[in-house]
Amino acid sequence: MAAAESYDVRSVERGEVLRYLGYAGQAVTPELDARIDEVVARCLATCRPRGCVRVFDVAGRDKKDGAPVISLAGTALELRGRSIAEHLDGAVAVGVLAVTVGMGVEAELRRLSLTDPLAQVIFDAAGTAAVERAADAAEASVVAQAHARGLFCGTRFSPGYGDLPLSTQPVLLDALDAGRQLGIRLSPALLMSPTKSVTAVIGLFEEPRQGVRANCANCLCRDFCLLRVSGRTCGR
Repeated sequence: MAAAESYDVRSVERGEVLRYLGYAGQAVTPELDARIDEVVARCLATCRPRGCVRVFDVAGRDKKDGAPVISLAGTALELRGRSIAEHLDGAVAVGVLAVTVGMGVEAELRRLSLTDPLAQVIFDAAGTAAVERAADAAEASVVAQAHARGLFCGTRFSPGYGDLPLSTQPVLLDALDAGRQLGIRLSPALLMSPTKSVTAVIGLFEEPRQGVRANCANCLCRDFCLLRVSGRTCGR
């Protein structure tokens, strides 16, 4: 079982925070601008980004109850649905990841809900942007493992996207031992706690995927890439 990793998320894209705030070109006053910077900095100081990553070989492709199912070697995890079957068409292995920024963010959101509703909204958006950066860092780990095997990565796909059911979550988290390693729990409605958590799968292919990333400059994993520090690229 892979050990949990810690990620050094020092910044988030301001545009992403604004997008999660529902920004659509409205004027932002200097006061609000400064408040956003202050709350984002507080959120980043509160976050404790961690994740678990494993790569499983594709064991088979079948149909159950009329839906395509991809089974992964060494785990009970099955990926069911037409959308994930298309996303992983041709994949020989699958990277599975779970990340969270921790319960400290949850606690601060609860406190702000009682004391500062505006800061709560900004903090919530910043937390969402931060956990996506943590997912970028976890994806960089998958990219490095793919490169070591001479394979190429596709893009992330999470339970709840398309027709990949949320019921995938319990088995996915068990496959990573994410409850013990990261403290991620599921509600009866299969929602994760801490809420600022992300799970995803990434296909590994024998040939580069069209339209994934043309170069390092526009790669979301750039800041966390384990290959760039040694002067290599993944060729995604």
